[in-house]
Parts: sequence; C-alpha cells; structure tokens
Amino acid sequence: MKKEARQRLVSEIMKRCRVDKENSFKIVEHETSWEGTEEIHRLSEEKLKKKARKIIEKNLKELSEAQELLYASNKYSLLLIFQAMDAAGKDGTIKHVMSGINPQGCEVYSFKKPSAEELDHDYLWRYNKRMPEYGRIGIFNRSYYEEVLVVKVHPELLSNPNPDETFWNVRYEDIRNMEKHLTRSRTVIIKLFLNVSKEEQRRRFLERLNTPAKHWKFSVNDLAERKKWDDYQKAFEDAINATATPWAPWYVIPADNKWIMRMIVSTIITETIQSLNLEPPKVSDDMKKVIDEARRELEKE
Repeated sequence: MKKEARQRLVSEIMKRCRVDKENSFKIVEHETSWEGTEEIHRLSEEKLKKKARKIIEKNLKELSEAQELLYASNKYSLLLIFQAMDAAGKDGTIKHVMSGINPQGCEVYSFKKPSAEELDHDYLWRYNKRMPEYGRIGIFNRSYYEEVLVVKVHPELLSNPNPDETFWNVRYEDIRNMEKHLTRSRTVIIKLFLNVSKEEQRRRFLERLNTPAKHWKFSVNDLAERKKWDDYQKAFEDAINATATPWAPWYVIPADNKWIMRMIVSTIITETIQSLNLEPPKVSDDMKKVIDEARRELEKE
C-alpha cells in the first residue's frame, strides 16, 4: 500500500474507531461491519481478505521493528486491553496481530474467576500486579473492565448484590484514576472493544456447534449470556462513556469481518508505538571505545 493510501486508511480508522471523550459514545452509531476506505470498499470479498492480509503482514513487520525499539529504549510500556462479547474474536486477533512479536518482550494474561487470595484484596489488585514492565507489551484478554461489565450484568457476584449508580460511578472513577496514573508513569494504554453483531455471534456459535473440532470452544454458559445481550451492550456503552479519555482512549472495532478487524487492530497498535518516536539507546564515549577495541580484536582473529 502506498504511503498516501496508508495514511488515508490510518486517518479513517482513527476517525471511525477512536473514542477519547467521556459521554460521547453511542454503540448503535458504530458499525459492526466495515470495508474501510473508498479504495478498499470497491474490492470483492476475496480481494478484500487478500488486501487486509497484505496490510497485516506489513504491520507485523513494522510492529516487530517498533517492539524492538520499545524493548531497547526501556522507556515506555504498552498495555493492550481486549474486551468483547463472546465469539467476537479476541483470541484469534491476539494470535494473528501479535504473531511477529518477540515473546521475550510480551506477556498475555487471561483473567478467570478470582482466587481466594485475590478476593482478599481490592478488586483492582490482581490486574495491577500484571501491568507490563518498561520495554514490554502486556496484553489483557479481558481485564479490570470485567468489574464494570460482567459484574454489572450479574450483580449477584458482588458481596453487595444491590449496587446503586453511585457504586458504579465510583468504580469508573477508580479506573480513570488508575489509568491516568499508569500513563503518567509512561504506560501507553490501548483499549480495544471488538464490536460484533448479535447475528454474527449466532453464526459463529452455530459454526462451533456444527464443527466437532470446535466443540471445545462452546461453553454451556454461552447461550445464557447471549440472552443478556442488551444488558451487556448497555454495560459496554456505560463503561466506554465513563472511561474514554485522551490519555487512555477506547477503539471500537467492527468485528463481523475477522480479517478487517485484525487489519484495523494491527494498524492502531503499530501507529501508536511508532508515534512514540523511539530511538535506539545511545552509548557513551567510553563504551564506544570498548566497542572499537572489541571490533579490532575480533578482526585480527
């Protein structure tokens, strides 16, 4: 893709997907299926997939180079948060988009039911202890946002099963304050909501049920949670509206087309790291002398 076309694509993605102002998000205004810029829109489905894969491959190369600089400079850390309805494609997106990353500089966490130890701490403790170190990328496959999403849809999970609006507003404030502290401490946060339609979720569930090799992906709770679709959509809208900020923006990603979704996600991550303008660490004059001496010694062998 030519530089001008790529820049148009990046601008269009940011325009359509980025949410960085509180109380500015309406979920119905964000499409779950999107073909991209006008140039991409004209492509057939097969050519669209091919084009998306080509862009992803280029992004992977650039992302690998950017990660190396992130690791070498040791100045920033990057936190990627993936949130979505079931079957939206979080696992596959993480697998494809991060496939070119050096595993030494990246850690993925998938938060399950809290342990007894975790329940003996504040609700953000288990997430804080997994924040990425400088130079590294941390990926949260679901995150502390579950505490205002699934818990809001299922308040029976709380010790106080009848929380009022003040309770949730305090949690949103906690999250905003934590993210502000993290960004002040040089952790760059990218929050990704993979926005899949109810019909596409139904199709993917059926694909799992009709494919024996995919039966393991289906949970007995999937259909029960699907019945609470509207509650979850409201919880996502509330959470994004309460926590979308310039320092920790949300990106609402159309997720009905997996390849387009992966292309958009890879573009956002690559663009964000590149915007840090990282450079290899400079060595001192004394170290340059050591390097020159080592070079001369090796060249004599």
